[in-house]
Amino acid sequence: MRLAISLVVIVLLTSIPATTQTRPRGRDLGIPFPGPTGPANAITDVAGIAVGHVTLIEGEGKLVPGKGPIRTGVTAILPRPRGNWDPVFAATFNQNGNGDMTGINWIKESGFMEGPILLTGTHSVGTVRDAAIQWQLKNGRDFVFTYPIVAETFDSLNDANGEHVKPIHASQALDRAKPGPVEEGAVGGGTGMACNGFKGGIGTSSRVLSAAQGGYTLGVLVQCNYGGDLRILGVPVRSEITDLGQCTVLSEPLTRPWTRGMPRCPAGGGANIAPIAEDEQGRGSIVVIVATDAPLLPHQLERIARRVGMGLGRLGSWAGNSSGDLFLAFSTANPGAANPVGTPSMTMLPNDRINPLFQATIDATEEAVVNAMLAAQTMTGADGIRLFGLPGDRVVTALKKYNRMK
Repeated sequence: MRLAISLVVIVLLTSIPATTQTRPRGRDLGIPFPGPTGPANAITDVAGIAVGHVTLIEGEGKLVPGKGPIRTGVTAILPRPRGNWDPVFAATFNQNGNGDMTGINWIKESGFMEGPILLTGTHSVGTVRDAAIQWQLKNGRDFVFTYPIVAETFDSLNDANGEHVKPIHASQALDRAKPGPVEEGAVGGGTGMACNGFKGGIGTSSRVLSAAQGGYTLGVLVQCNYGGDLRILGVPVRSEITDLGQCTVLSEPLTRPWTRGMPRCPAGGGANIAPIAEDEQGRGSIVVIVATDAPLLPHQLERIARRVGMGLGRLGSWAGNSSGDLFLAFSTANPGAANPVGTPSMTMLPNDRINPLFQATIDATEEAVVNAMLAAQTMTGADGIRLFGLPGDRVVTALKKYNRMK
């Protein structure tokens, strides 16, 4: 990641603003992902959507509960332009439910999502949820009660039990949300995450349908922290890059039971990647947010959310027992549909024309995960655990070997 540890100060831990992304994205490397994208190739290509991050990095060495090392943060998504509180049609789907996304009962019941979406580490959900309420009040939203949408994955490089994300950090992420290019990799809620045995984090991608298909835009943002047998465009990348496995730079004993027996990092590389142990298959989680301007109703958005799992399946995920694979899809179309006065009129895309959006969801999910992994630089966190950034040049070599690239 493009951030210096020395930049972190003050009592609550100063949040680091997003910086210019330096590692190449998938298409920068020439990876031939299918389908045309929007100008930013991001969820923000759907008009009105904004994304902001707060990244928290401090300390190194063995984990001292409550003190660090700290590798965490918050990512915020505004579904409509700032100050526009009009609810959007939405739906959710859990591929495997070993995770948490607050506020979804009312989405399932009403078909609407109210307010922003926030992503963070598992043990910071409560803090971020409460902060989201206060931020909305401060910024002019009028409600009797509300159910903020906050989703999590477990940041293993972080002192997770220390709950270092504070209300100010959630508010800052919301304040920083902006349209346009989205910072990816080990930023925001994705700071301390692992993905497919490499460094994980935040990634995004979009697709634009042809005029004949309606010209709609669909965007995906992921916080990837799941385990699987990594494949890209069908190529078994994990078996082609076997020397960058997770390891530790410290000597035993480490502080957390699951870290015991972790191999030491050799000079200049990582541990050799062994076959995935049965008790580690599918460990980890992923949150995927899908946005579109296509006029879809909640039951259609649930169909969209279900297709996310097909994109993850392409990447080698099997949504294991200990994985929280949580998906949310929403549409910015049909403004005013939640108006309590009168009988609002709305439009709906016929089901017979929804297939291109299914395909766009699957394709953009695959690319968003790859973008997250390519953007994330090697990071060493709590207990000296080191996760390596996915090396783009070696991915290209593997794709050429299997004739996916020229």
